[in-house]
Amino acid sequence: MTTLESLAPAIAMLAAFACLLGGGTLIAKRQNARKGVLMLVMAAVLVGNVLIWTM
Repeated sequence: MTTLESLAPAIAMLAAFACLLGGGTLIAKRQNARKGVLMLVMAAVLVGNVLIWTM
């Protein structure tokens, strides 16, 4: 496994956590709920991709 292949899931998980926090913040502050929900969906997709990559 190359360096990039082992680093990609870690970067994707960091991005998923950032999207989860950002989306939750947007929804909680009632600023832009649609973008908040989309960020939560993107976080779920990223986690799903990481699960597939690690199989």
